[in-house]
Amino acid sequence: MTVLQIASLLIVLAGGFGAINYLFLKLPSSIGILIVSLFASLAIILLDLAVPSLMVADEVRRLVTDIHFSETLLEGMLGLLLFAGALHVKMGDLRDEWLPVVLMATLGVGLSTAVVGFGFSWLTGMPLLIALVFGALISPTDPVAVLGVLRGANLEKSLETKIAGESLFNDGVGYVVFLVLVGLAFPVIGDSAADHGGEQTALAAAATLFAQEAVGGAVLGIVLGWLTFRVMRQIDDYSLEVLLTLGLAFGGYELAVYLHVSAPIMAVCAGLLIGDVGTKYGMSEQTRQYVDGFWKLIDEILNAVLFLLIGFEVFAVAFGSDALIIAAASIALALVARLVAVAVPVLLLRPFRTFATGVIPVMTWGGLKGGISVALALSLPEGEWKPLILTCTYVVVIFSIVVQGLTVASLAKRVGRQPDLV
Repeated sequence: MTVLQIASLLIVLAGGFGAINYLFLKLPSSIGILIVSLFASLAIILLDLAVPSLMVADEVRRLVTDIHFSETLLEGMLGLLLFAGALHVKMGDLRDEWLPVVLMATLGVGLSTAVVGFGFSWLTGMPLLIALVFGALISPTDPVAVLGVLRGANLEKSLETKIAGESLFNDGVGYVVFLVLVGLAFPVIGDSAADHGGEQTALAAAATLFAQEAVGGAVLGIVLGWLTFRVMRQIDDYSLEVLLTLGLAFGGYELAVYLHVSAPIMAVCAGLLIGDVGTKYGMSEQTRQYVDGFWKLIDEILNAVLFLLIGFEVFAVAFGSDALIIAAASIALALVARLVAVAVPVLLLRPFRTFATGVIPVMTWGGLKGGISVALALSLPEGEWKPLILTCTYVVVIFSIVVQGLTVASLAKRVGRQPDLV
């Protein structure tokens, strides 16, 4: 199928599944589409088992493979989704919560990667470096999933800002950590660390790569966002200004990829600048309404398509009884790692600042995994451990979105009435 045909099919299915959810399931839109997509996938697999001559599952599997989920998300949709998410997070709110956000997005990701990596290596006998790669790809919370759930959770403002800010930044940090660990665990495939390090040791080269990716992405995002803002100040044409923001998200992301800096961090920094400084000083009221409406629509459409794809990615996963047992244990491991990633920064800062009631349980349970983890797992080089990593990643993501996503709002309401909780 051509790219246009695939895109058309995805839009039609997302719209159809969204209508089924709206009329019958009445769940949050993205989660509902994922569940309908997953059930449709399982129904096709069962039909294929009942009537093997139809070979429907093979055709769908071929189509899913043709979509190249990893490339579609990491090199296409992710920039727009991160930019749209950052656009609606105000820098004033983020400034008040910058220290816990930074600690959770850096120290938290590192701690979570270590907990999952050591635990997964112990569970499976997998080499530690490869297990740490799994830890890196499963540790970041997915801003697409998290921000979608936050819309209906009615959380306290400071808590909402922590969750949203952390999910936007730990995604970029986690991606960089993943690239560094892939370079160490798969030296033949991941030569990037060695290329950047010259004659340095592998660890020194990895640290250099991390600094280049993270700092370079932030600087590029701020510079491009500022230049776009300066141009928008000279213009009073809402359609052109919407086009400029779209060009910033698309072009900036691809430029970051070309320059070998973190494209996710670039998109977040540019989105934060345009969403705060740009809307205050570079747009008329009419332009603000159009820019806000346009990016909300882009966010909703891409969210629907992304969760549809996650449901269909079941065809790319090789399930086995042993793998499913390890995957179930991985859910518990990921939750423990998330608890550590949240609790340690909060406890370190607690003597110096106050936190919203229930911040640890809500942020632990609300740290949803999503499509980014699946895309990173699919991007791993082929090898003995990839099928197990992919299976565990997929099961953790499905559990996270469906179970945690549907219950985090009620958890927030319950712990919010219990002042003794941290």
